[in-house]
Amino acid sequence: MATFLYKLGRLAFRRRRYVALLWVALLVGAGVAASTAPAPPEDSFSMPGTESQKAFDLLEKRFPDASADGASARVVIRAPEGEKITSAGPKAEVEKMISTIGKGSQVSSVDDPYKAKTVSKDGTTAYTSVTYKVISTELTDTSRDALTKATDTTRDAGLTVETGGDAVMAEQEMGGSAELIGIAISAVVLILTFGSLVAAGMPLLTAIIGVGIGISAIGALGSVLDLSGTTSTLAMMIGLAVGIDYALFIVSRYRAEIAEGRSPEDAAGRATGTAGSAVVFAGLTVVVALSGLAVVNIPILTKMGLAAAGTVVVAVLIALTMIPALLGFAGRKVLRRKDRKKPAGAPLDPHAKPKLGTRWSRFVLRRPLAVLTVAVLGLGAVAVPAASLELGLPDEGTSAPDSTQRKAYDMLSESFGAGFNGPLMVTVTKDADVAAAARTVGDKLAEVEGVVAVTPPTTNKAGNTSIMNVVPKTGPSDHETEEIVRTIRSNADGIGADTGAEILVTGQTAMTIDFSQTLDDALIPYLALVVGLAFLLLMLVFRSILVPLKAALGFLLSVAAALGAVVAVFQWGWLADIVGVDQPGPIMSMMPIFMIGVVFGLAMDYEVFLVTRMREAYVHGSTPGESVVTGFTHGGRVVAAAAIIMISVFSGFIMENDDMIKMMGFGLAVAVLFDAFVVRMAIVPAVLALLGKSAWWLPRWLDKALPNVDVEGEKLHKNLGDTSAPDAATERELAPAGR
Repeated sequence: MATFLYKLGRLAFRRRRYVALLWVALLVGAGVAASTAPAPPEDSFSMPGTESQKAFDLLEKRFPDASADGASARVVIRAPEGEKITSAGPKAEVEKMISTIGKGSQVSSVDDPYKAKTVSKDGTTAYTSVTYKVISTELTDTSRDALTKATDTTRDAGLTVETGGDAVMAEQEMGGSAELIGIAISAVVLILTFGSLVAAGMPLLTAIIGVGIGISAIGALGSVLDLSGTTSTLAMMIGLAVGIDYALFIVSRYRAEIAEGRSPEDAAGRATGTAGSAVVFAGLTVVVALSGLAVVNIPILTKMGLAAAGTVVVAVLIALTMIPALLGFAGRKVLRRKDRKKPAGAPLDPHAKPKLGTRWSRFVLRRPLAVLTVAVLGLGAVAVPAASLELGLPDEGTSAPDSTQRKAYDMLSESFGAGFNGPLMVTVTKDADVAAAARTVGDKLAEVEGVVAVTPPTTNKAGNTSIMNVVPKTGPSDHETEEIVRTIRSNADGIGADTGAEILVTGQTAMTIDFSQTLDDALIPYLALVVGLAFLLLMLVFRSILVPLKAALGFLLSVAAALGAVVAVFQWGWLADIVGVDQPGPIMSMMPIFMIGVVFGLAMDYEVFLVTRMREAYVHGSTPGESVVTGFTHGGRVVAAAAIIMISVFSGFIMENDDMIKMMGFGLAVAVLFDAFVVRMAIVPAVLALLGKSAWWLPRWLDKALPNVDVEGEKLHKNLGDTSAPDAATERELAPAGR
């Protein structure tokens, strides 16, 4: 592979104008295709195979006018102090508001609280449910404004009115501040790392082009492949991350080759052949991690993963072709200004102060057991809160205290009980006489412990399906509510046998429970798939069993620590004021599996780039200790820069108002911090120092069975007539006596 990529890099260097024009043409073409393509479809959340989804699909067929999956709003009204909501004045205002809301073109139905008996026992508060014909993302501004205007008019009349539900959830204002901050910090880090504006600009330029092509392709193919606009979010985040990383490592290797006296064309070829090989395998691990989201069997996650994986493929191709082309335009301008004046191949100053990476690796080689113990115990301590992880989906009870959604949530809890914020919807189906069966089912459900109310059943026109709402005593995110759902479902077969009907439990609360359970069940298979395939890839790269095993175990340790930090902040409330958490609560269900996919890809990037250089030095004659020093001397600074860039990008999202985005940003930033600076920078060299030559051991039969992909460029150096690995002699002088 290294030889092929060497030739590819030299070809791109020589034909740089054509290569650059090709990528620019692809960017323009993708942009034009995206702008002329039909609008992408809206998000359609579904969970095939779950009881909730089965019930929703059934309701769409049996109650076509009920808009089972349509947007909804719940308007809570409270009478002025000392008055009743049933008094003539307040009642007239409420009925006027209901009439106004019902005139909306997208409104399917509006409940009359006086007929539906949704008035609190003390008579001070009532609520009305508004159902729309379309999902929340398809609601027009006119419909949202009409609802707001109607409630404002009632509020002006002296009543307290607050509104909740997905129909009134304001669009998250993502003004781009997080992305801009991340890019700005990335630029600063790249300039400090390279000391050259030209070198710093290349990773940013190629990453932006790659992301542009990827996002435009998603937009162009959205209507054909049913890719919603949401799928571009993960694609943009990962594409930008790996795009900068991959270009960073190839440019860094090019500078090292130039410093050794290579011609610019030869240096570009060697950089693409060696660092480019690492890019290919690092990209494969990311693609595996993202594509593996398909095992969760949630279509929206599968689409997001595959779309992001496609963007990673584009980032790899750009790094292998456009970076050598840009290097052809730049030549020696990628070096620091003072280094450009030095003659090519000038020897290193023997009295120069060793690099920080060199000094750190020497320290670890001297005290590997102490470093390993401190790092593992430290991450283990941070991971302890992860044992208390509670999964769920944020509801309006975790919204900002001053938001209308939170106020409506609190008013309902105070006047009706916490369960009214998350009622369960029960469907009863029977070929004939379903109404009588539904009444029997309702009576049975009212006897379930924890159920405070069951609404009268509503039967469809065909007379084969009835629906009713079951109100639990506890709130939608409480563990007791989950137990109530489990109890109802476990009793459903017995009740159904008595009545001859099929009983299904759905609704937003049940959907959330099923969603969390689906992700929880998929976590172990997903881990096994991703880690297993990545282990095989890394075994091909490093020709070793212990190095991939160490990489996988280190990753699991860093993810556990990151989850522990997330639980401590967002579930327990530690440092909540500093991070900006309005109210601690369950961790978002997608968080663990999403973090595993994203962080695993980035972690394996750092592992491949850092350890490949060690493997390269070892194959060309360095001792195990010397190879560790070589890897850190040439890769430590760049890996640290890449990690800081990623931490900066993810940390920018902590400043957003949305708790989900805040949690994602915090979790990913902390995970990269732990993995890059504790696992890769401390645990990896310590383990390699303790293992010595055993780290690179591979059984002979397995060595013969595995194809030799030559990531370290051994065949390449032989073909080029090199007598030793680059820098091997120099590192023997710098490194302590290796193991």
